[in-house]
Amino acid sequence: MGFFSNILEKLGIGKEDAAVPKAPTTAPSTTPTAPPAGTAPAAPAAPKPVEIVDVVAQLEQRASANAQKLNWRTSIVDLLKLLDMDSSLTARKELATELNCPADLMADSAKMNTWLHKAVLTRIAANGGNVPKELLD
Repeated sequence: MGFFSNILEKLGIGKEDAAVPKAPTTAPSTTPTAPPAGTAPAAPAAPKPVEIVDVVAQLEQRASANAQKLNWRTSIVDLLKLLDMDSSLTARKELATELNCPADLMADSAKMNTWLHKAVLTRIAANGGNVPKELLD
């Protein structure tokens, strides 16, 4: 499991997918079967809509319960701290590498952090997290 997957897990994003059991696989029949005359083949099940997770409410609740004054809205370090995750430079570089941070930004931790914060919030939103537009611009 990757670093970013751990972030999603901490926010409760994607848990439903993991909890849904996979359909059992059966050995294919050696004799083909046709549907009875006059019946239409079964339609595939409609895709399950992505459940929206209120990331802002979760992070604000965590921030208010935290003794430190953490600003997750602008700081990747504070965001990771609120999620009880490793926020060290090594961990952030690992996350940046996982999210394909440009090499020129990796050499400057401040630029990498700015890029990483935006990339994490954007990917959280893409995975069903309710992140305000102003935090994604």
